[in-house]
Amino acid sequence: MTPVDSITAAQALERVQASFARQGLMQLFGARLVRVEAGLCEIALPYSDRVTQQQGGFHGGAIGALADIAGGYAGLSVAPEGMEVTTVEYKINFLNAFQGGELRAIGRVVKAGRRLIVTTAEVTHWHEGRRSDCALMQQSLVPVTKTY
Repeated sequence: MTPVDSITAAQALERVQASFARQGLMQLFGARLVRVEAGLCEIALPYSDRVTQQQGGFHGGAIGALADIAGGYAGLSVAPEGMEVTTVEYKINFLNAFQGGELRAIGRVVKAGRRLIVTTAEVTHWHEGRRSDCALMQQSLVPVTKTY
């Protein structure tokens, strides 16, 4: 596995942007990349009727997908050249429910090994200048051969 320190921010950004553009779910949800560095990815998800549940709050599935993808892209940023990553497991704790504003997920690599990459993602809610905790995730990824 390539050490996090040997990946430049520009290389990480280029790799993640190319993959994010192919992410149909994030495009459908209206998500956007906010920040990418080696071992880190931040994604914003604005509130809309595409990401809500029946009571009008952000849907847990949308929150989970946002955390999964932020952690996944943090992992991708340090994966070997020519590889992608796929999630093999994640565990998420939903801390609070929200309406309006936007969610931000910051994924971080905890450990990048040759066969397994462990990440975390913190999801926060931003609305009218206030930040609140929303969810916390831990994830395991495996590098797989890039097929596109």
